[in-house]
Amino acid sequence: MGSITLNFGQFIAAFIAAMGIPSAVMGLIIWQLERKIAKRESNAEEQAKAQEDLFLLLIQSTAAAIALGEATAKAVQRIPDAHCNGDMHAALNYAAEIKHKQKDFLAAQGIHALHQDGK
Repeated sequence: MGSITLNFGQFIAAFIAAMGIPSAVMGLIIWQLERKIAKRESNAEEQAKAQEDLFLLLIQSTAAAIALGEATAKAVQRIPDAHCNGDMHAALNYAAEIKHKQKDFLAAQGIHALHQDGK
């Protein structure tokens, strides 16, 4: 079997090359993992934004439905022959109560979110 002889400079060059290859491979693997993680985080942020938009639309549609119900009930009450009973008044009171509860809840959530962002 033949022997290989290296001088000090060749030995250092071989050592650096031997250390560089695994480091380069690990660097590539880590870079790929970071890209995947960044993509997942981006997708999660987009999904969270879409969910916030959906919640906002649901709140707006609820408010619109309550406003439409109130307007309809008030219009029916002005019709002389409609003979509105206590149910119409109770429904209007209930709609107003829910509308105020929703407004109070959203205001409290906004204050809570502001408080959390300040930490």
